[in-house]
Amino acid sequence: MKFNTKTIHGGQHHDPSTGAVMVPVYQTSTFAQKSPGVHGGYEYSRAANPTRTALEDSLASIENGERGLAFSSGLAATDCVMKLLKPGDEVIAMDDLYGGTYRMFTRIYQDYGIVFHFVDMNDVEKFKSLINDKTKLVWVETPTNPLMKLADIEAIAKITKEKNVLFAVDNTFATPYLQRPLDLGADIVMHSATKYLGGHSDVIAGALIVKDKELGEKLHFAQFATGGTLGPQDSYLVLRGIKTLHLRMQRHCENGAKVAEYLESHPKIKTVYYPGLEKHPQYNIAKKQMIGGFGGMVSFTFTSGDKAEAIKFLENLKVFTLAESLGGVESLANHPALMTHASIPEPKRKEIGITDDLVRLSVGVEDAEDLIADIEQALA
Repeated sequence: MKFNTKTIHGGQHHDPSTGAVMVPVYQTSTFAQKSPGVHGGYEYSRAANPTRTALEDSLASIENGERGLAFSSGLAATDCVMKLLKPGDEVIAMDDLYGGTYRMFTRIYQDYGIVFHFVDMNDVEKFKSLINDKTKLVWVETPTNPLMKLADIEAIAKITKEKNVLFAVDNTFATPYLQRPLDLGADIVMHSATKYLGGHSDVIAGALIVKDKELGEKLHFAQFATGGTLGPQDSYLVLRGIKTLHLRMQRHCENGAKVAEYLESHPKIKTVYYPGLEKHPQYNIAKKQMIGGFGGMVSFTFTSGDKAEAIKFLENLKVFTLAESLGGVESLANHPALMTHASIPEPKRKEIGITDDLVRLSVGVEDAEDLIADIEQALA
């Protein structure tokens, strides 16, 4: 079954009791049992719920995995992976990460005795030099949030397989429409399903997908034991979003490329961060591992380097909405240093390259001409 068909039919079945084409929302906390411990596969909705199961089967299908797990948020999904670790373990992570992920690593799990190393994954020798017998996990975003850096998933996977280290990829920006990390050798794929998978800015959700059944069981136990599961109504919303993922991503990619090209030619713009531009330092990696497009996320800085100019630009937008999050059908604009990445200390932001004049755009599915006109008037 090809991808576009999988988004609609992958892992899905008509409701056996009614023939309903869409899975019902099983808004129930518990399930009747025939005899103590004898049931039809469902006993309590924290362990499993039929609506969530349908979503998890869809997630596994579109990522070419064996097991999907749906969580109450992307951070809940990330937290579940961290529960595989114990004090003294070490994690090597991408240096450019979503602010919430960095906050979790450094302000929660670091206090539990887990050691984190943040590194540019394109510096392979530096990355390899950090691996030792305490290294248990490699965590990568590609493209990264907000600087659109890429990491070569296949190359990293070869190293982690040799060293017997778990390799997790945050695939939120690319989605499985453009990139399938499990096929490239990763062990775990994570999504903030709030973003492109849901696609309509109306749900908070997260996901993990794996190929290894034993690893899937470990993650499910941690999820069940700590309770970060996704409710049935939200599961239904994400499942509905997945059914149009391929259509939306086509337009996100088209519009993202047009906006990036416009910004690249504008005299007020210094640097445009978009994997589909030939000037992007990892453009060749993007061509190799991103299938059929480069996504709808674009970041840029101003020639003036002026924070005030960036803020004024954001305040003047009319079609783009100034808001956190991304991946919805509507276009959003964000100031990472003051919004999504404010939890990262300023010296660390500057070291990474998250400057005060950096703007991040989530380019939606509106007419590209209207989006460019909006950017043009805001820059003016």
